[in-house]
Amino acid sequence: MTTDPEQSVVVEELAEVRRRLDVGLAHIEGRLAVQTLRDDQNDKELADLIVRVSALEHSRWPLPAVAALTAIGALAVTVWQALGR
Repeated sequence: MTTDPEQSVVVEELAEVRRRLDVGLAHIEGRLAVQTLRDDQNDKELADLIVRVSALEHSRWPLPAVAALTAIGALAVTVWQALGR
């Protein structure tokens, strides 16, 4: 049984193509793993920011209440000054 030189070249080229494909797939899988890690970190940072914003919103003074207190204070000072003169 004789081997055709052309057939052995084809086999070698197919092996090279398969090796390159395996290397390319390994590279893609590595990049996907990095992207997954970054996505997980972004999700954690987003959750932390949501907690911080919620805490800030909860602890802020409501502006209408501040305006009402200021108006009552100004009215009280005005009445006091008017009665004092």
